[in-house]
Amino acid sequence: MTPYLLHVGIVMAALLSIFVDGKRDPVLYCGACRALVDELLYEIRKVNPRKTVEVGSFRISPDGTQEKSKVPFAKSEQYLIDVLESICNKMDDYGLYVDPETKETSYKRFAFKFDPEETVTLKFACERVAEEHEDDIFSLITQEADNLADKLCIEETGKISMDSYLHM
Repeated sequence: MTPYLLHVGIVMAALLSIFVDGKRDPVLYCGACRALVDELLYEIRKVNPRKTVEVGSFRISPDGTQEKSKVPFAKSEQYLIDVLESICNKMDDYGLYVDPETKETSYKRFAFKFDPEETVTLKFACERVAEEHEDDIFSLITQEADNLADKLCIEETGKISMDSYLHM
């Protein structure tokens, strides 16, 4: 009887997990999104702007040539994939910051208070944002969108509500 109840319990837990969408902490996901953008832009700025890479299709035209074009290396898909794979490891440098005047909380790089548990959750949130919105990140960077953090975190992902954005 006990193994039967155990199996029923596991099945019920699996079914319930499908229908439950946990509420996301807006401070956490806002901080993760903004930190991801800040770190990404920092990595892009470190690359020599004159460095380019050839991209193109594998199709060969009737005359035997391939269409290729040059794009800045920092905006190439391969470079962005490499950066996105490791960018969330930098969340260890961030901590929860409480503004002494307004009591608003946000994540800041090299904040005074570091809690290892908070950095783990921030890293998880960063990985989730990067994973869910990888295509949005690529397109916004290749379009050279102004205010990348606003475009990604507010318009594309909706991670930051306008109210919390105005208080930042």
